[in-house]
Amino acid sequence: MRIRQEVLPFIGIIAVVSACAGFVLNTPMLGALLFLIGTACLLHFFRDPERTPPPDSAAILAGAHGRVMSVTRLAERMYLQTESVRISIFLSLFDVHVNRAPMAGHSMSLGYFPGRRFFAFQEKSSELNQHNKILIEGPRTRCLVTQIVGPVARRVVYWLSHETPTPVKAGDRIGMMKFGSRLDICLPAADVDVLAEPGDRVRAGETVIARIKPVGTNEGKMNLKDSEGV
Repeated sequence: MRIRQEVLPFIGIIAVVSACAGFVLNTPMLGALLFLIGTACLLHFFRDPERTPPPDSAAILAGAHGRVMSVTRLAERMYLQTESVRISIFLSLFDVHVNRAPMAGHSMSLGYFPGRRFFAFQEKSSELNQHNKILIEGPRTRCLVTQIVGPVARRVVYWLSHETPTPVKAGDRIGMMKFGSRLDICLPAADVDVLAEPGDRVRAGETVIARIKPVGTNEGKMNLKDSEGV
């Protein structure tokens, strides 16, 4: 199992805390036990398993490992500038936190936006919480990915170039949510048929959550549970 190297600073912190606890309590064995437990938890959190994307160029994949929290129709006026559908994925502390590209295209960081730390299951967290926005421009559609910081999150990161668009394939690693808790995928509603439904368990880079409509198709199935304008 591959482990992200970003775990190293956290293991260092655990080592210092464990050593201090063992010294203060005059119980070296307790300190060693705390270190082993803490390290095991961190290694599990920072795991980075391989994923195999399906051979379907029309597939839109889950960008995060977790549970679909909502499928919402909205007017995304800032970047997609069209009627859109947003698929929100909630991550628990036990899920893989490496994020992957939902589709092939050119990926570009739109920036990190400061904000609040509401619980990720609250609808307002999508725009009010601290978040990172990523735009992927594909040959047939566009995809807006938002990494959202929750109350437990330390930070979210985007690993690719922050200056120029970078080519990505569907399922490529693009970033990580370090104790983050929500990832939103926003797509032009006219371009896709949504397959995901609230409550679905999804795997980043493998689970198909939507499919790009064939050229010339204007209508298709869309499982929208609620509606709002933004």
